[in-house]
Amino acid sequence: MRSGKINSKYKNMMWAFISLALAVLTVNTVLKQSRTMSFEDLLSALVSSDKQWLIPGIIFAALFVWFEGLAIRSILKDAGYKCSYQSGLLYSTSDVFFSAITPSATGGQPASAFFMYRKGIPAGVVSAVLVLNLMMYSVSVIILGIISICVIPQSFLDFNTLSRVLIILGFVVLIGLSLFFLSILKKGTVIFDLLSRFILFLNRKGIIRRTENRLQKIQKISADYEKCSKLMAENNKMLIHALVWNLLQRASQIVVPTFIYLSLGGNKSYAGLIFAKQCLITIGYNFVPIPGAMGISDFLMIDGFTEIMGRETAFSSVMISRGITFYTCVAICGIITLIGYLYGRKKNDRSL
Repeated sequence: MRSGKINSKYKNMMWAFISLALAVLTVNTVLKQSRTMSFEDLLSALVSSDKQWLIPGIIFAALFVWFEGLAIRSILKDAGYKCSYQSGLLYSTSDVFFSAITPSATGGQPASAFFMYRKGIPAGVVSAVLVLNLMMYSVSVIILGIISICVIPQSFLDFNTLSRVLIILGFVVLIGLSLFFLSILKKGTVIFDLLSRFILFLNRKGIIRRTENRLQKIQKISADYEKCSKLMAENNKMLIHALVWNLLQRASQIVVPTFIYLSLGGNKSYAGLIFAKQCLITIGYNFVPIPGAMGISDFLMIDGFTEIMGRETAFSSVMISRGITFYTCVAICGIITLIGYLYGRKKNDRSL
Protein backbone atom coordinates (compact mmCIF):
# COMPACT_ATOMS: atom_id res chain seq x y z
CA MET A 1 0.00 0.00 0.00
CA ARG A 2 2.79 2.38 0.94
CA SER A 3 4.62 1.50 -2.28
CA GLY A 4 1.51 2.46 -4.26
CA LYS A 5 1.32 5.85 -2.55
CA ILE A 6 5.00 6.50 -3.26
CA ASN A 7 4.56 5.56 -6.92
CA SER A 8 1.53 7.84 -7.15
CA LYS A 9 3.51 10.67 -5.56
CA TYR A 10 6.38 10.29 -8.03
CA LYS A 11 3.91 10.05 -10.92
CA ASN A 12 2.28 13.34 -9.93
CA MET A 13 5.73 14.95 -9.52
CA MET A 14 6.71 13.70 -12.97
CA TRP A 15 3.61 15.20 -14.60
CA ALA A 16 4.08 18.45 -12.69
CA PHE A 17 7.63 18.68 -14.09
CA ILE A 18 6.40 17.84 -17.61
CA SER A 19 3.68 20.49 -17.31
CA LEU A 20 6.22 23.10 -16.21
CA ALA A 21 8.55 22.18 -19.08
CA LEU A 22 5.67 22.37 -21.56
CA ALA A 23 4.68 25.77 -20.19
CA VAL A 24 8.21 27.14 -20.59
CA LEU A 25 8.58 25.69 -24.09
CA THR A 26 5.16 26.97 -25.14
CA VAL A 27 5.83 30.52 -23.95
CA ASN A 28 9.27 30.48 -25.55
CA THR A 29 7.93 29.13 -28.86
CA VAL A 30 5.08 31.63 -29.01
CA LEU A 31 7.43 34.54 -28.32
CA LYS A 32 9.90 33.31 -30.96
CA GLN A 33 7.15 33.27 -33.56
CA SER A 34 6.70 36.99 -33.02
CA ARG A 35 9.38 39.00 -34.78
CA THR A 36 9.42 41.92 -32.38
CA MET A 37 7.66 40.92 -29.15
CA SER A 38 9.65 40.13 -26.00
CA PHE A 39 8.84 39.55 -22.34
CA GLU A 40 9.43 43.26 -21.75
CA ASP A 41 6.95 44.15 -24.51
CA LEU A 42 4.43 41.69 -23.08
CA LEU A 43 4.80 43.13 -19.59
CA SER A 44 4.51 46.67 -20.98
CA ALA A 45 1.32 45.74 -22.83
CA LEU A 46 -0.15 44.28 -19.63
CA VAL A 47 0.76 47.33 -17.54
CA SER A 48 -0.58 49.80 -20.11
CA SER A 49 -3.78 47.84 -20.76
CA ASP A 50 -7.18 49.37 -20.03
CA LYS A 51 -8.05 48.13 -16.55
CA GLN A 52 -11.80 48.55 -17.06
CA TRP A 53 -11.56 45.56 -19.42
CA LEU A 54 -8.60 43.72 -17.85
CA ILE A 55 -10.17 43.47 -14.38
CA PRO A 56 -13.44 41.89 -15.65
CA GLY A 57 -11.28 39.42 -17.59
CA ILE A 58 -9.54 38.39 -14.38
CA ILE A 59 -12.88 38.16 -12.54
CA PHE A 60 -14.38 35.91 -15.21
CA ALA A 61 -11.31 33.66 -15.08
CA ALA A 62 -11.95 33.21 -11.35
CA LEU A 63 -15.65 32.58 -12.00
CA PHE A 64 -14.65 29.61 -14.16
CA VAL A 65 -13.47 27.82 -11.02
CA TRP A 66 -16.33 29.12 -8.87
CA PHE A 67 -19.04 28.00 -11.31
CA GLU A 68 -17.66 24.45 -11.43
CA GLY A 69 -17.93 24.35 -7.65
CA LEU A 70 -21.54 25.55 -7.90
CA ALA A 71 -22.27 22.89 -10.54
CA ILE A 72 -21.00 20.08 -8.31
CA ARG A 73 -22.75 21.61 -5.28
CA SER A 74 -26.08 21.81 -7.13
CA ILE A 75 -25.87 18.15 -8.21
CA LEU A 76 -25.04 17.00 -4.68
CA LYS A 77 -27.84 19.11 -3.16
CA ASP A 78 -30.42 17.85 -5.68
CA ALA A 79 -29.24 14.32 -4.87
CA GLY A 80 -29.90 14.94 -1.17
CA TYR A 81 -26.37 15.62 0.12
CA LYS A 82 -25.24 18.73 1.93
CA CYS A 83 -22.46 20.72 0.31
CA SER A 84 -21.20 24.11 1.44
CA TYR A 85 -19.87 26.72 -0.95
CA GLN A 86 -16.38 26.17 0.50
CA SER A 87 -16.58 22.44 -0.18
CA GLY A 88 -17.82 23.07 -3.71
CA LEU A 89 -14.87 25.39 -4.30
CA LEU A 90 -12.43 22.76 -3.02
CA TYR A 91 -13.92 20.10 -5.30
CA SER A 92 -13.46 22.51 -8.19
CA THR A 93 -9.91 23.70 -7.42
CA SER A 94 -8.66 20.13 -6.93
CA ASP A 95 -10.19 19.17 -10.29
CA VAL A 96 -8.67 22.18 -12.10
CA PHE A 97 -5.23 21.78 -10.52
CA PHE A 98 -4.76 18.04 -11.02
CA SER A 99 -6.29 18.14 -14.51
CA ALA A 100 -3.66 20.75 -15.38
CA ILE A 101 -0.63 18.80 -14.16
CA THR A 102 -1.72 15.40 -15.48
CA PRO A 103 -2.96 14.18 -18.89
CA SER A 104 -6.49 15.39 -19.65
CA ALA A 105 -9.21 13.92 -17.44
CA THR A 106 -6.92 11.51 -15.56
CA GLY A 107 -6.16 13.47 -12.41
CA GLY A 108 -8.88 16.02 -11.77
CA GLN A 109 -11.85 13.77 -11.13
CA PRO A 110 -10.08 11.36 -8.73
CA ALA A 111 -8.76 14.34 -6.75
CA SER A 112 -12.22 15.86 -6.53
CA ALA A 113 -13.64 12.45 -5.60
CA PHE A 114 -11.09 12.14 -2.78
CA PHE A 115 -12.34 15.32 -1.10
CA MET A 116 -15.99 14.34 -1.55
CA TYR A 117 -15.39 10.90 -0.09
CA ARG A 118 -13.54 12.46 2.84
CA LYS A 119 -16.70 14.50 3.52
CA GLY A 120 -18.61 11.25 3.95
CA ILE A 121 -20.33 11.12 0.56
CA PRO A 122 -20.69 7.47 -0.59
CA ALA A 123 -18.28 6.43 -3.34
CA GLY A 124 -21.13 5.36 -5.64
CA VAL A 125 -22.79 8.77 -5.34
CA VAL A 126 -19.46 10.52 -5.91
CA SER A 127 -18.96 8.51 -9.11
CA ALA A 128 -22.43 9.35 -10.44
CA VAL A 129 -22.06 13.05 -9.59
CA LEU A 130 -18.71 13.35 -11.38
CA VAL A 131 -19.95 11.44 -14.45
CA LEU A 132 -22.98 13.74 -14.74
CA ASN A 133 -20.83 16.84 -14.31
CA LEU A 134 -18.36 15.61 -16.95
CA MET A 135 -21.20 14.92 -19.34
CA MET A 136 -22.69 18.41 -18.85
CA TYR A 137 -19.22 19.91 -19.18
CA SER A 138 -18.85 18.31 -22.62
CA VAL A 139 -22.42 19.12 -23.67
CA SER A 140 -22.03 22.79 -22.71
CA VAL A 141 -18.93 23.16 -24.91
CA ILE A 142 -20.76 21.52 -27.82
CA ILE A 143 -23.76 23.83 -27.39
CA LEU A 144 -21.59 26.95 -27.33
CA GLY A 145 -19.70 25.75 -30.42
CA ILE A 146 -22.87 25.03 -32.40
CA ILE A 147 -24.35 28.42 -31.47
CA SER A 148 -21.11 30.13 -32.55
CA ILE A 149 -21.15 28.52 -36.01
CA CYS A 150 -24.86 29.14 -36.52
CA VAL A 151 -24.76 32.80 -35.44
CA ILE A 152 -21.33 33.70 -36.88
CA PRO A 153 -20.28 31.19 -39.60
CA GLN A 154 -17.15 33.29 -40.17
CA SER A 155 -15.91 32.19 -36.76
CA PHE A 156 -15.25 28.72 -38.24
CA LEU A 157 -14.45 29.58 -41.85
CA ASP A 158 -11.63 32.00 -40.95
CA PHE A 159 -9.46 29.22 -39.47
CA ASN A 160 -6.86 27.50 -41.60
CA THR A 161 -7.31 23.88 -42.72
CA LEU A 162 -5.41 22.28 -39.83
CA SER A 163 -7.34 24.29 -37.24
CA ARG A 164 -10.67 23.39 -38.86
CA VAL A 165 -9.69 19.70 -38.78
CA LEU A 166 -8.86 19.97 -35.06
CA ILE A 167 -12.18 21.69 -34.38
CA ILE A 168 -14.15 19.04 -36.30
CA LEU A 169 -12.26 16.28 -34.45
CA GLY A 170 -13.03 18.09 -31.21
CA PHE A 171 -16.75 18.06 -32.01
CA VAL A 172 -16.64 14.34 -32.82
CA VAL A 173 -14.71 13.42 -29.68
CA LEU A 174 -16.84 15.60 -27.37
CA ILE A 175 -20.07 14.19 -28.79
CA GLY A 176 -18.65 10.69 -28.37
CA LEU A 177 -17.64 11.44 -24.78
CA SER A 178 -21.08 12.86 -24.00
CA LEU A 179 -22.76 9.71 -25.31
CA PHE A 180 -20.25 7.57 -23.39
CA PHE A 181 -20.96 9.40 -20.12
CA LEU A 182 -24.69 9.06 -20.78
CA SER A 183 -24.35 5.31 -21.27
CA ILE A 184 -22.34 5.05 -18.05
CA LEU A 185 -25.05 6.90 -16.16
CA LYS A 186 -27.72 4.57 -17.52
CA LYS A 187 -25.77 1.30 -17.28
CA GLY A 188 -22.90 2.12 -14.95
CA THR A 189 -23.46 -0.99 -12.84
CA VAL A 190 -22.04 -3.06 -15.70
CA ILE A 191 -18.62 -1.62 -14.88
CA PHE A 192 -18.91 -2.68 -11.25
CA ASP A 193 -20.04 -6.17 -12.33
CA LEU A 194 -16.96 -6.46 -14.52
CA LEU A 195 -14.79 -5.30 -11.63
CA SER A 196 -16.30 -7.98 -9.37
CA ARG A 197 -15.62 -10.64 -12.00
CA PHE A 198 -12.05 -9.43 -12.36
CA ILE A 199 -11.48 -9.76 -8.61
CA LEU A 200 -12.92 -13.29 -8.66
CA PHE A 201 -10.61 -14.10 -11.59
CA LEU A 202 -7.58 -12.86 -9.62
CA ASN A 203 -8.74 -14.93 -6.66
CA ARG A 204 -8.97 -18.09 -8.78
CA LYS A 205 -5.44 -17.47 -10.05
CA GLY A 206 -4.19 -17.14 -6.49
CA ILE A 207 -3.12 -13.52 -6.96
CA ILE A 208 -5.38 -12.16 -4.22
CA ARG A 209 -7.16 -13.74 -1.27
CA ARG A 210 -10.11 -12.85 0.94
CA THR A 211 -12.32 -11.36 -1.71
CA GLU A 212 -15.46 -11.11 0.45
CA ASN A 213 -14.80 -7.59 1.77
CA ARG A 214 -13.74 -6.31 -1.63
CA LEU A 215 -16.85 -7.72 -3.31
CA GLN A 216 -19.12 -6.30 -0.61
CA LYS A 217 -17.61 -2.85 -1.04
CA ILE A 218 -18.08 -3.01 -4.81
CA GLN A 219 -21.70 -4.11 -4.39
CA LYS A 220 -22.34 -1.23 -1.99
CA ILE A 221 -20.77 1.29 -4.38
CA SER A 222 -22.74 -0.20 -7.30
CA ALA A 223 -26.02 0.06 -5.37
CA ASP A 224 -25.36 3.69 -4.39
CA TYR A 225 -24.37 4.52 -7.95
CA GLU A 226 -27.50 2.92 -9.43
CA LYS A 227 -29.76 4.68 -6.94
CA CYS A 228 -28.16 8.07 -7.62
CA SER A 229 -28.12 7.64 -11.42
CA LYS A 230 -31.82 6.71 -11.42
CA LEU A 231 -32.56 9.83 -9.36
CA MET A 232 -30.66 11.90 -11.93
CA ALA A 233 -32.57 10.36 -14.84
CA GLU A 234 -35.91 11.17 -13.20
CA ASN A 235 -34.97 14.66 -11.95
CA ASN A 236 -35.09 17.16 -14.81
CA LYS A 237 -34.45 19.99 -12.37
CA MET A 238 -31.08 18.46 -11.43
CA LEU A 239 -30.07 18.07 -15.07
CA ILE A 240 -31.07 21.64 -15.95
CA HIS A 241 -29.19 23.06 -12.95
CA ALA A 242 -26.06 21.09 -13.86
CA LEU A 243 -26.23 22.20 -17.51
CA VAL A 244 -26.79 25.89 -16.67
CA TRP A 245 -23.87 26.02 -14.23
CA ASN A 246 -21.61 24.26 -16.72
CA LEU A 247 -22.64 26.65 -19.50
CA LEU A 248 -21.81 29.58 -17.24
CA GLN A 249 -18.51 27.95 -16.30
CA ARG A 250 -17.42 27.41 -19.88
CA ALA A 251 -18.60 30.84 -21.03
CA SER A 252 -16.79 32.60 -18.18
CA GLN A 253 -13.45 31.17 -19.29
CA ILE A 254 -14.11 31.53 -23.01
CA VAL A 255 -14.93 35.25 -22.71
CA VAL A 256 -11.57 36.13 -21.11
CA PRO A 257 -9.63 36.60 -24.41
CA THR A 258 -12.35 39.02 -25.54
CA PHE A 259 -11.79 41.20 -22.47
CA ILE A 260 -8.03 41.01 -22.92
CA TYR A 261 -8.33 42.10 -26.56
CA LEU A 262 -10.52 45.06 -25.55
CA SER A 263 -8.08 45.97 -22.76
CA LEU A 264 -5.33 46.24 -25.39
CA GLY A 265 -7.39 48.82 -27.29
CA GLY A 266 -9.23 46.42 -29.58
CA ASN A 267 -12.27 47.22 -31.70
CA LYS A 268 -15.47 46.52 -29.73
CA SER A 269 -17.29 45.46 -32.90
CA TYR A 270 -15.11 42.31 -33.01
CA ALA A 271 -16.03 41.19 -29.48
CA GLY A 272 -18.75 38.75 -30.61
CA LEU A 273 -16.51 37.22 -33.30
CA ILE A 274 -13.63 36.71 -30.85
CA PHE A 275 -15.95 35.04 -28.33
CA ALA A 276 -17.34 32.73 -31.05
CA LYS A 277 -13.83 31.85 -32.25
CA GLN A 278 -12.75 31.08 -28.69
CA CYS A 279 -15.73 28.71 -28.32
CA LEU A 280 -14.44 26.76 -31.33
CA ILE A 281 -10.83 26.99 -30.15
CA THR A 282 -11.93 25.39 -26.86
CA ILE A 283 -13.51 22.52 -28.81
CA GLY A 284 -10.38 22.16 -30.93
CA TYR A 285 -8.04 21.56 -28.00
CA ASN A 286 -10.33 19.99 -25.39
CA PHE A 287 -9.73 16.41 -26.53
CA VAL A 288 -5.92 16.68 -26.74
CA PRO A 289 -4.31 14.50 -23.96
CA ILE A 290 -1.70 17.10 -23.00
CA PRO A 291 -1.74 18.96 -19.65
CA GLY A 292 -3.69 22.15 -20.33
CA ALA A 293 -3.48 21.38 -24.08
CA MET A 294 -0.37 23.55 -24.02
CA GLY A 295 0.90 24.36 -27.49
CA ILE A 296 -2.29 23.25 -29.29
CA SER A 297 -4.50 25.88 -27.64
CA ASP A 298 -1.92 28.61 -28.29
CA PHE A 299 -1.65 27.58 -31.96
CA LEU A 300 -5.43 27.70 -32.42
CA MET A 301 -5.75 31.05 -30.65
CA ILE A 302 -3.01 32.68 -32.73
CA ASP A 303 -4.48 31.27 -35.94
CA GLY A 304 -7.97 32.44 -35.01
CA PHE A 305 -7.04 35.91 -33.76
CA THR A 306 -4.26 37.09 -36.11
CA GLU A 307 -6.60 38.00 -38.98
CA ILE A 308 -8.82 40.05 -36.64
CA MET A 309 -6.33 41.96 -34.55
CA GLY A 310 -2.95 41.66 -36.25
CA ARG A 311 0.03 39.47 -35.38
CA GLU A 312 1.50 41.34 -32.41
CA THR A 313 -1.83 42.04 -30.69
CA ALA A 314 -2.79 38.40 -31.23
CA PHE A 315 0.43 37.21 -29.53
CA SER A 316 -0.10 39.62 -26.64
CA SER A 317 -3.74 38.58 -26.23
CA VAL A 318 -2.88 34.88 -26.29
CA MET A 319 -0.05 35.17 -23.78
CA ILE A 320 -1.99 37.36 -21.33
CA SER A 321 -5.17 35.27 -21.66
CA ARG A 322 -3.33 31.99 -21.11
CA GLY A 323 -1.37 33.53 -18.28
CA ILE A 324 -4.61 34.41 -16.50
CA THR A 325 -6.88 31.47 -17.38
CA PHE A 326 -4.29 28.71 -17.11
CA TYR A 327 -0.97 29.44 -15.41
CA THR A 328 -2.20 31.85 -12.71
CA CYS A 329 -5.48 29.99 -12.25
CA VAL A 330 -3.74 26.62 -11.81
CA ALA A 331 -1.25 28.07 -9.30
CA ILE A 332 -4.03 29.58 -7.16
CA CYS A 333 -6.11 26.38 -7.40
CA GLY A 334 -3.06 24.39 -6.25
CA ILE A 335 -2.67 26.63 -3.19
CA ILE A 336 -6.37 26.38 -2.28
CA THR A 337 -6.31 22.60 -2.75
CA LEU A 338 -3.25 22.25 -0.52
CA ILE A 339 -4.85 24.38 2.19
CA GLY A 340 -8.07 22.33 1.95
CA TYR A 341 -6.13 19.07 2.19
CA LEU A 342 -4.07 20.15 5.19
CA TYR A 343 -7.09 21.63 6.98
CA GLY A 344 -9.12 18.47 6.42
CA ARG A 345 -6.28 16.23 7.59
CA LYS A 346 -5.78 18.35 10.72
CA LYS A 347 -9.51 18.23 11.40
CA ASN A 348 -9.55 14.43 11.02
CA ASP A 349 -6.55 14.09 13.34
CA ARG A 350 -8.37 16.07 16.05
CA SER A 351 -11.39 13.78 15.77
CA LEU A 352 -9.34 10.63 16.39
